Amino acid sequence: MAKLMDFFKNETVFSISLILAIISCFFVKPSVNYLNYINWDTIILLFAIMVVVEILKNLAIFEILVRKLLVRIGNTYSLLFILVFIVFFSSIFITNDVSLIIFIPFTILALKKVERVDLTILTVSLQTIAANVGCMVLPIGAPHNIVMYTVSKIPFESFFILLLPYVTVSVLFLIVVLFFVPRDDITLPKLSKVDKNYDNFFKRVFLGVDYYLLLTFIALFVLIGNLENIPFFTSLFERWIAGNEVVCGVVLSQVISNVPAAMLLSGFSTNYDAIIIGINIGGLGTLIASMANLISYKILVKEYNEFKIRYLIIFTVLNVILLVILLIMNVILN
Repeated sequence: MAKLMDFFKNETVFSISLILAIISCFFVKPSVNYLNYINWDTIILLFAIMVVVEILKNLAIFEILVRKLLVRIGNTYSLLFILVFIVFFSSIFITNDVSLIIFIPFTILALKKVERVDLTILTVSLQTIAANVGCMVLPIGAPHNIVMYTVSKIPFESFFILLLPYVTVSVLFLIVVLFFVPRDDITLPKLSKVDKNYDNFFKRVFLGVDYYLLLTFIALFVLIGNLENIPFFTSLFERWIAGNEVVCGVVLSQVISNVPAAMLLSGFSTNYDAIIIGINIGGLGTLIASMANLISYKILVKEYNEFKIRYLIIFTVLNVILLVILLIMNVILN
């Protein structure tokens, strides 16, 4: 029982998705048609991206780049600026989740080295926002965007143009917040050499793929496919969602995170542009709104459990402010 509870805590989203999918099977008789529920293009694309990301991670390319940049740093403002925006740019290509997994531990180490642990909460909060913003640039930046890209068939350039105003305002928000960081002199001590172990390289790459994420997607596809075949839910969701895709995307993301929100909304509406906007700005807000938010929190609390409450307050305040700004912007643009 203890092992089962540990698994549930470690793979909460997958566990809940699987339970809900199984419950939905009691309302729609299981059949071969279940296979048609699954968007295999999404599963294949997500798997391919995760393999490429694991290769880059094992080659330590981004960490080597950051270390080279850090050599040129002379004050706390420059340090935080680089740490935040390296997450932003890496999230464009290697997904928001992986960027945080790579760079949050590195950030904690760097701030320890320069004896500025007091800046950890602010830096990690801004890095998490940067990850959720960076992943808006291309449809390969996050699982929820991969879902929408494969479902909507929206071209790369159209995806970029659609979210560009929200990315631009969010980047300006990060720059404004960073402007208030003190410009204290620092000297970065020599960091340990980056470990580049190529033994069993391909084995480590394929073992590093998050197969539970793929299974989560399959479970969610089955759940939503079954809901689409239950008249009560079909009429209910269509009545709620139609014309309210942005608001629904934001609200649902706060409660169930933006990946399930993307899959649910795309199953009941074809207003894909509005759904894409809703689930992307909906990744800001609560700790649950995006898997990336939970990843940062878990890494930080594991290192500094005493920061738990302060981090939640600062993280939430910054996220809610930016979320409100983007919602107002959406109203103005429409």
